[in-house]
Amino acid sequence: MSRLHANRLRPVEMPPLPAEERAAGHLRFIRQTLERAGSFTAVSGWGQAAVGAIGLAAGFVANRQEDPAAWLATWLVSAIVCTSLAAVAMRRKAVRLGIPMVSGPARRFALAFTPPLVTGAVLTVVLYRAGLLQHLPGMWLLLFGTALVTGGAMSVNVVPVMGLCFMLTSVAAFLLPATWGDILMAAGFGGLNLVFGIIIAVKHGG
Repeated sequence: MSRLHANRLRPVEMPPLPAEERAAGHLRFIRQTLERAGSFTAVSGWGQAAVGAIGLAAGFVANRQEDPAAWLATWLVSAIVCTSLAAVAMRRKAVRLGIPMVSGPARRFALAFTPPLVTGAVLTVVLYRAGLLQHLPGMWLLLFGTALVTGGAMSVNVVPVMGLCFMLTSVAAFLLPATWGDILMAAGFGGLNLVFGIIIAVKHGG
């Protein structure tokens, strides 16, 4: 074999990367791996506790409504206020902890948490139009609990436990007379959010 042909077969050696570039590449790899494997820890305990206080108040107000439309409006307004409050509190905690809201765990949490809530919104319209308002408390508690269990799989371990408690409360709402609906809703959206919110705040940084 000629020397020219041997030189053509010899692999081309690339110059080594500077140490700074290699270190930056390693850090990017480590950060992406942690994001894929990590959990979403920005669930705000104090935000959930505030949501619980609103849930208790909503249960008291809703139980005094005689018009079904006013009863439904009370709980829907409460849901909108609580959702907004929880989102703001979650964002503030994420900023304080330096957790990006578009990170891998945050996206997975949102994708797992949202579908049961959308399902609940659709079924609310269906049951209201069918005149089956007595089934709304059980359905709301069940699907919110489901959202906590599925989304909580990407969060701290107390969140899915909270979801299971909501689902158990929904069973009581389905089995007991309709007059228990507001009491069980207050116990779930009020009491459970308040108790578990305090637990999350104390054990998981606010």
